[in-house]
Amino acid sequence: MKRMAFLFLLLFVTVTERLQGAQPLELREWSVDGVQREALLHIPPQAASVTTPLVFVFHGHGGFIKSTPRSFPIPDLWPEALVVYMQGLNTPGRLTDLEGKKPGWQHGIGDQGDRDLKFFDAVLASLKAKYQVDTKRIYSTGHSNGGGFTYLLWAARGDVFAAMAPSSAAASTLLPLLKPKPVMHIAGESDPLVKFVWQKETINQLLKINQCREGHAWEVDKNCTFYPSNIGTPVVTAIHPGDHKFHADAPALMVKFFQQHTKK
Repeated sequence: MKRMAFLFLLLFVTVTERLQGAQPLELREWSVDGVQREALLHIPPQAASVTTPLVFVFHGHGGFIKSTPRSFPIPDLWPEALVVYMQGLNTPGRLTDLEGKKPGWQHGIGDQGDRDLKFFDAVLASLKAKYQVDTKRIYSTGHSNGGGFTYLLWAARGDVFAAMAPSSAAASTLLPLLKPKPVMHIAGESDPLVKFVWQKETINQLLKINQCREGHAWEVDKNCTFYPSNIGTPVVTAIHPGDHKFHADAPALMVKFFQQHTKK
């Protein structure tokens, strides 16, 4: 295998807002089990007529969609993609906010009545009905609790996605439910919250799930390692020396990773 290089709406209200230097986004609402859910969308002009890739983005615990696009400026990096920034509901955290006073995502299948899986299903169905979503190019990313929800989507809705890119998260009990799929895992070696040793164990298991070849890993960019797979589902790790904060280089890396993978 040749060495690869990685430079790396139902009810709705539309509000256009422009974030600093970002593409215009639309706020839309869905009613899911009687609860109003929100997301900010970047909708390319051609999305209604041309097959368009779709990227779901999930904020970390305590996050809000008004600020998420600043950390994940995917529309600026990939303007042709339809990008959905999902808003979580107040959820008890596993490591912080045990009383659930801040927004987040369900931690496992069946948790919180699967409210967030139902939200995802509703959003995906409505987008497919309105736009020419390329069903072979649907992706998910998220940081911390959002990264954990990306792993949950892989476990519960894995057949939907072409590739995943969780950040600062561990799959833990979800690992037995994961089927081979290209993945980029982003982690900080000094993460004091989702400890790196937990994330490293997830990465080690991903290498086995994706049938990556031992001894054939190589560095493809600063802090990025590519692990080729015998079945075409590589693992890429983007390990930086920082802490739990989402790394500024991650969006560009994950976009280039997504652009290289189409569901077979």
